Amino acid sequence: MVYLRRPVTFVPLFIMLPFLTFGDLDLPKDHILAQHEMRLDNRHEDPWVNEVFKDNILLNLAYLRDPNIPNPPNWDQVRKSFQYQFILDPNRTFTFHDDILEKYQGKVVHTNAHFNFKEGFRSSGYLFGDGVCHLASLIYWVAKDADLEAEAPTNHDFRNIPDIPKEFGVSIYANPFNKGANTRQNLYITNNKSEPIIFKFEYDGDKIKVSVVELNKNL
Repeated sequence: MVYLRRPVTFVPLFIMLPFLTFGDLDLPKDHILAQHEMRLDNRHEDPWVNEVFKDNILLNLAYLRDPNIPNPPNWDQVRKSFQYQFILDPNRTFTFHDDILEKYQGKVVHTNAHFNFKEGFRSSGYLFGDGVCHLASLIYWVAKDADLEAEAPTNHDFRNIPDIPKEFGVSIYANPFNKGANTRQNLYITNNKSEPIIFKFEYDGDKIKVSVVELNKNL
């Protein structure tokens, strides 16, 4: 989840850069570098709050697939099962949002969302976008296990994230009036391999699975 200490407003969507490639690629299982999953029915002990977390996670993934989500979102579409993947080229960096540390400037792609009311994100009563830290943490865990260069400057150690080992918790922050803090509460994953890699996302109605697959152009 995202924890902010004061109300926030957010900036417009950032346009996806051309070195992120989309497509349906069916690769052999032995090219999977790492894979983890998390359930969406145990994000929070309160059932109603859990639904807020779940919706925000799925909406965040909808923005990854398509930056042009209407507000209010079509929740029936957002909540549908899906498979989605993108290719990250060597020496390029995926970030969770578009306020980034200086060393990553000019080579990033991100999820197109800022987790606010204007983008349709729900609130559990404290802030909008509760739950997106869970998604960032799952992605970070998979990236680290795939031996990618991954950096999460601020750990989510102030609150447990179910199904995610504590060392992989990621705190996400997106306040346009405090961009310095934003850059420190982001996720940075660089493809340090010699070949492109694929991030694959699967939602079956119950859980999110994230895989990192190495793409060998010589196959």
